[in-house]
Amino acid sequence: MATANSDLQPHPGLLEAFYKAVLINLIQSGANTLRYGGSLYHWLRKPPHSPDLVKNYECRPSLSVRVFFPQSWDQESPGNLPCFFNIHGGGFCVGGPEDDDAWNRAFADMHQILVVELDYRKAPAYPFPTALFDIQALLMAAYQDESLPIDKQRIAVGGFSAGGNLSMAACQLPLIRETIKPAAVVPMYPSLDQSVHAPDKIKNRQYKPTFPGIRGSATDYLTRISPLFRWSYIPYGHSLKDPLLSPIYAPRDTFPPNIFFMAAELDQLSHEAWRMASRLANRPEPIQGQKVGQNTPSKTKGALILNDERFAFEHIGDDGRRVRWLLIPDQVHGFDLIPQRMHGDPASFKDAHAKKHEFQKLLGDWLHRDVWKQSNLDSA
Repeated sequence: MATANSDLQPHPGLLEAFYKAVLINLIQSGANTLRYGGSLYHWLRKPPHSPDLVKNYECRPSLSVRVFFPQSWDQESPGNLPCFFNIHGGGFCVGGPEDDDAWNRAFADMHQILVVELDYRKAPAYPFPTALFDIQALLMAAYQDESLPIDKQRIAVGGFSAGGNLSMAACQLPLIRETIKPAAVVPMYPSLDQSVHAPDKIKNRQYKPTFPGIRGSATDYLTRISPLFRWSYIPYGHSLKDPLLSPIYAPRDTFPPNIFFMAAELDQLSHEAWRMASRLANRPEPIQGQKVGQNTPSKTKGALILNDERFAFEHIGDDGRRVRWLLIPDQVHGFDLIPQRMHGDPASFKDAHAKKHEFQKLLGDWLHRDVWKQSNLDSA
């Protein structure tokens, strides 16, 4: 039996592997049923946050790409738009690109940005690195699609959870680095270090039992499912410190010049994002057991904390490279995407919605003011 400190993905016993295979199949079957039911409902009654285009490319015909123009954008215009390529989460095993529709629509309209949502095949049928090269293929196909008004000097890549991992991994690939050259990558509550196992991760987050609903739970809701997703995605015997699997081990110069880490305070993944942001910003790196954030609820509901370096900082190196850190106070993993019923408390959902809006505003302003403006100056 491998220890929690092993650097290789362990080989489980036959019975354990069979048990996990049955469980992940049940989870995927349930998730796919809900997904297809939602797709039928949206086909019958198109929601206001639907994409403007859904495209399929020859390189990955089974995977769809969802395109969001700003509502005020004239699609007959000869001009181009800055582009944010987004990647959905789901533990590498579940979910689909439509999960991010509402977020993408709001972000596109708020900042006059073209948002392109990418998809990938799911583990365990398609383990690492299949998803990563699906993202590379679709990213290249959309980038080279002359029908999309992409300003190729103003591109960023980002993603949620597993998608945050894939965004950081994809930006390391030579084809992406040398051809697309994203100006920024935005990992949002990402999985960044597979070498730290769940029992250690759950010790690093805050717990706030005075909150009702999911925020006050004594158990991180990822605790039961994350080991199953991990088993599904990572091949046996593979190094858990492979930088394409655990981007925290990649050199700084393999990433775009600008990185914006966003994490949630009540999330077992927040610590590894904090560690990586601190390391890249030349700040003291948090140690195991050093909890993120604060152990009391924020004094201001629905607001970010920007005047406390535990929650927000930005570092600009001598070479102009930027690292930004933002910790969302009093919120859980996926706070901006999970439905109200999962929050289990109307106040939590209201708080999440307000903080999502504030983060989207902050991110878009950062991209326009600091990242893409500088990119245009560099290329002039």
